[in-house]
Amino acid sequence: MAGVEEIRSWIAVATEKAHAGVAAIAQASLQLDEARGALAAASTAASAAAAGSGPAAAAASAGLADVERSAGLLGEAVRALADAQHVVQAGITSVEGYAARL
Repeated sequence: MAGVEEIRSWIAVATEKAHAGVAAIAQASLQLDEARGALAAASTAASAAAAGSGPAAAAASAGLADVERSAGLLGEAVRALADAQHVVQAGITSVEGYAARL
């Protein structure tokens, strides 16, 4: 049967890995939010180009919905990552509580 110190040791390993995972999620969220911001700038530029005339305006107008959809999807991904971060944090809190009660 495992001793209390061994259990605490494994919990420490798990929480260390989980904290690293939270940091990775935060970094991924930051990158995706920056990508979303870049797409917002592309959307603004495409809107301005679409206001013109000729083939370039038509192409800009046709692609505008795709750019806006992509930006929206990246926003959804950022929100999903925030949810994942909260779930991992809750798991860390729970298992640290268990370790403290040992």
